[in-house]
Amino acid sequence: MAYTLDFGTPVNTALLIYILYSVQKIVFPSTSIPKTVPSEFKHGYSWMPKEHPPTVLFKTYTPKTLEPFNGKNGGRILLAINSIVFDVTAGRNFYGPDGMYGNFAGRDASRGMAKQSFDLDMLTAVDQPLDKLQDLRPDEIENMKGWIEHFSNKYVICGKLVENDAA
Repeated sequence: MAYTLDFGTPVNTALLIYILYSVQKIVFPSTSIPKTVPSEFKHGYSWMPKEHPPTVLFKTYTPKTLEPFNGKNGGRILLAINSIVFDVTAGRNFYGPDGMYGNFAGRDASRGMAKQSFDLDMLTAVDQPLDKLQDLRPDEIENMKGWIEHFSNKYVICGKLVENDAA
């Protein structure tokens, strides 16, 4: 049985024209460059962001070199949990100078995160050796690991924290 193409009906003709038009758009896409940078979604995400996010390099930090990254004066905010340094600048409302976790900015937050405490006595002085966390209970260690997992899924890991004399 042989089939023939019948262009006699308007539906077939319209369908053929639509198919040809679609194929033409795929084979010969528009290459015109817009005169201005679009600022809203119309035909896909094709515009450039207002600014490129700052490049983050993986570095080794000590408590002293981590301390300046406390978010004051609009600067970057870093904090460490169990020797992993996270860039939490995107969470400035939480970790910035006026945020509820602001005392962890630029510091080793391991003990405070493990114990769910914002108290200043959870922080080791920057001129002291790193907190070895040896007295933490298993549930506190699990809590700290939960925070590490949460931060790893939300913020950029940008370094590791080592002793002051090991940098």
